[in-house]
Amino acid sequence: MQLTKTEEQLMQFLWKAEKAFMKDLLEAFPEPKPAATTVATMLKRMADKGFVGYTEYGKVREYYPMVPKSDYFAKQVNGMIKSFFNNSASQFASFFTKETDMTAAELEELRKIIDSEIQKKKQ
Repeated sequence: MQLTKTEEQLMQFLWKAEKAFMKDLLEAFPEPKPAATTVATMLKRMADKGFVGYTEYGKVREYYPMVPKSDYFAKQVNGMIKSFFNNSASQFASFFTKETDMTAAELEELRKIIDSEIQKKKQ
């Protein structure tokens, strides 16, 4: 399951807050803010998709993410690698390192991360 761009924006607010009431989520949106009914509809769809859960306190619901941000992000990146880079992580890495404005220091840090992962895989 995927989220729409607006649902992703709402999830970003929830991931950051960890728990939030509808009024808190509405406040998090920049102007012009969406209607409360729009946010309520998005939350219902996201709950139906399994991304959001809630606890009821009378007529009020406190929402929380059901999917960790890192899990969602990893799935999105893996989908992008599959769709745009022929399912090749090395093609993605080549594109990423050439097309972003990474400094030499950032590239060195990336090299350390890759070297560390190589060592883990060899064990």
